[in-house]
Amino acid sequence: MAGRERVYSGYTREALALLGRQTQLARKQLGWSEQALADRAGVDRGTVRKVEAGNPRVAVGISLEVASLVGMPLFAEDASALAFERRSAEQLLALLPKKIQPKRQLDDDF
Repeated sequence: MAGRERVYSGYTREALALLGRQTQLARKQLGWSEQALADRAGVDRGTVRKVEAGNPRVAVGISLEVASLVGMPLFAEDASALAFERRSAEQLLALLPKKIQPKRQLDDDF
């Protein structure tokens, strides 16, 4: 698979573009330069540019950190609400079977 470029769905590309533009807007509303945000995030300016361009090759953790630094709530308004949502998801996952079995096709060809 070396040399093949990863293909992303239209939904993923649009979501990344939205994340990037909203991050850029929030940064500019704060009056921060790309370099100022990069310094706060501990990355180089080129990485901030990639996040703001919606580049899918940027690690999700970096993209989320950059968005968080400019005050963009992604899943919840604050950390406690985010923790609550995470616990809720964990509780729902605990109700599901540990192993997912593939659906078997019924052989009704007599």
